[in-house]
Amino acid sequence: MSTLVGNYYLNDAYDELIGIDGQPRPATRPLFDFLAKIDADALGARRQAVEAAIVAMGITFTVYSEAGNIDRAWPFDIIPRILDLKEWVRIDAGLKQRLTALNLFINDLYNEQRIIKDRVFPREVLESSVNFREQCCGITPHFGVWAHVCGTDLVRDKDGTLYVLEDNLRVPSGVSYMLENRRLMKRLFPEIFQSSSILPVDDYPIRLHDTLAALSPRPGDRPVIAVLTPGIFNSAYFEHCYLAQQMGASLVEGSDLIVKDDCVYMQTIFGLSRVDVIYRRIDDAFIDPEAFRADSLLGVPGLMRAWRKGNVGIANAPGSGVADDKVVYVFVPKIIRYYLGEEAIIPSVPSYLCMYDDQRKYVLENLDKLVVKPANESGGYGMMIGSQVTKEVRDKFAALIRANPRNYMAQPEISLSTAPTFIKQDLVPRHLDLRPFILQSENIYATTGGLTRVAMREGSLIVNSSQGGGSKDTWIVDTEAN
Repeated sequence: MSTLVGNYYLNDAYDELIGIDGQPRPATRPLFDFLAKIDADALGARRQAVEAAIVAMGITFTVYSEAGNIDRAWPFDIIPRILDLKEWVRIDAGLKQRLTALNLFINDLYNEQRIIKDRVFPREVLESSVNFREQCCGITPHFGVWAHVCGTDLVRDKDGTLYVLEDNLRVPSGVSYMLENRRLMKRLFPEIFQSSSILPVDDYPIRLHDTLAALSPRPGDRPVIAVLTPGIFNSAYFEHCYLAQQMGASLVEGSDLIVKDDCVYMQTIFGLSRVDVIYRRIDDAFIDPEAFRADSLLGVPGLMRAWRKGNVGIANAPGSGVADDKVVYVFVPKIIRYYLGEEAIIPSVPSYLCMYDDQRKYVLENLDKLVVKPANESGGYGMMIGSQVTKEVRDKFAALIRANPRNYMAQPEISLSTAPTFIKQDLVPRHLDLRPFILQSENIYATTGGLTRVAMREGSLIVNSSQGGGSKDTWIVDTEAN
């Protein structure tokens, strides 16, 4: 056995490669055997080749800082994260169940509000939601679907239980990196792809195109799809360009579009061209200065009018973020039960809502043992891992919670699972999560895998790239086909 595998150590977390008996899990056997044969220098050479390819291909993301916006090469670890297809079948069903219920929930909130009248969901949570858009009331979009693209974050605890950590329903990002990670790995480890039945992810751009095309108000015609980006300074601009190119869609900024006679047109050198569907990568507040922020220079005046009249499809629909709230997250098992009459297939992490006196009291008394999150932040910002900060930081969060209890929730600290990560010249365990992507319009589809995000620093639980994290390719392996 090589020093790479032989020196790999296990900690208290669930390890995705090796079981507690020290043997590889069934789906990881081909990777384990490969790592047992290759030495650190050879693996390091492959890593250098991949890093050079990332730079040459311009795979970047943007970090916002006080010093200015910084473009960085996409941080990528060459050791994949592997799951067995037999486990993934259940995960796939759970992801689809969850998004189906959430879309029914959003549609209900903007129309009859039955779930509130039946006292399943608290009215005060809706009334204090920063993402509920009055401008969307009374609208039912195509198929009753509001969130057409969802990135659901999954984590595994030390006992092997897989949980949903959060739902990203506004403008979820990362899928382009999932696709590029797979392309890089095929170049890096062709021998493993030949010997293993690894399920593909390459069809995502086609699936996304079909999901968007189904929203076209002009059935029968080939729809014109545009990806609406805030521009080159956005952290996900690489992804906007990538997906537009892969789908054969137009990449546009707000200034490229105009609303005329309640229809949306793209301004081209040949004149106006009608747009049927907009895949928007801009937050609600900025998409239409007539309906939302009047000072927005990113949006399209009149876009909401065109959407309300049914003359353009928008994904994700404005207002879908009402369900992208960490307080709403706590009610999702009840939401699934209410709309579908089913129990949640994938459990949620046990959570405490600071808006309730008894739960707030518990949170304040146990800040050193909990993870505290604001209701509507993303990217790892604004959260606190109680065991990893000073008493002064915990006291600061206690004051924030008392000042605005509705804006905070807390969860036990999950000991995220680990997977081997190639740091310098060694394989070491690093914590990770997983973001699969689910698409829904006329049909529903979930990627076979997703973007595995990994905390590159030892002991860290923060996997976001904006906070120093990296990523891995995710392999769903059919062990019965090998």
